Amino acid sequence: MTALPLFPASVVGSIPRPQHVRELIEKPAWDAADERTMDAAIRYAVSMQEAAGLDVVTDGEWRRRSYIGVIAELAHGFTLEVNPADGRPWTVVTGKLAPKPAGFIASEAKFLKSVARVGTKITLPAPALLGERLWHAERSKRAYPRREDFVRDCIAPLRREIELIRDIGIDIVQIDDPHLCLFVDPDVRRTYDDPDRSADFAADMINDLVSGFAGIKFAVHLCRRAGARVRGEKHHAGTYGPILSQLNKLKVQHLTMEFTAAGADDLESLARLRGDFELGLGVVDVTPGAMEQPQTIVARVDRALARIDAKRITLNPDCGFAPGSAARVDIDEVYLKLRAEAEAARLLRARHR
Repeated sequence: MTALPLFPASVVGSIPRPQHVRELIEKPAWDAADERTMDAAIRYAVSMQEAAGLDVVTDGEWRRRSYIGVIAELAHGFTLEVNPADGRPWTVVTGKLAPKPAGFIASEAKFLKSVARVGTKITLPAPALLGERLWHAERSKRAYPRREDFVRDCIAPLRREIELIRDIGIDIVQIDDPHLCLFVDPDVRRTYDDPDRSADFAADMINDLVSGFAGIKFAVHLCRRAGARVRGEKHHAGTYGPILSQLNKLKVQHLTMEFTAAGADDLESLARLRGDFELGLGVVDVTPGAMEQPQTIVARVDRALARIDAKRITLNPDCGFAPGSAARVDIDEVYLKLRAEAEAARLLRARHR
């Protein structure tokens, strides 16, 4: 495992894609030149994060058309359609899952490990999140009449990737589960017959996913679609209180959480989380145009330090910077925000060493 300093600075996952990368991932097939182009682009994404001063980097998720739809690279049973609700591309399960050759996400990890000079992170979608986004009562019913059965079948292909990622030497595998965090919102909870049972199921599926692995740190990313601020979508309100019991039973070492959004800076709930969790605080606003200063970020961390030991705190943005492959976000703005985050980390270390 890469040794990290106090207050390590990182990203959540996604980094905005330049135009040529967006065009590349839409190609139905790649040749050797396309592979070289993507490799060069990811070297740039990693070097940008390292130049900003981060201690943990990702590949920006640049090889994926969708961070949720990536499951279709791991298993047969999916079709790519257009979602009638919003007109966006939509991966939907229509057949029983059958394994494809393992290694799509692991190949991302292998290349990241080969070019990064600091700590590394690879992200995976949570099983219950896949069930919420990719299962449809009508389109999926022949293969999976019950959403829960589809969710359980997603675990095996994801675990195969984790085995490979661990052997490559990646430091952190982060399970992205904004679905679990939506249960903080009273409006969302009212749409479920038993919201606590549904939240328990989401947590149990994460535990089944990570069970039995050693030699790698697991994180869970929680947000109320903070990244939706890039697209102007609804941000779900509420403190972490309603899901504390589910969070505290997660068999992971790290929680990557919002902290700048309304309701997310909930110190009482954060203080009630298990004491062995590392807490990745979202102290950088991902909203385009909302520029950050190091002292502002330090002030956010200082609020948390009133209730949480400094050794448990890591720094990250509220969410990924590029929700969806087509999101238009200025990568130079992202660099400046990450540079401010890294400078804030240095200021905090100087005070607390």
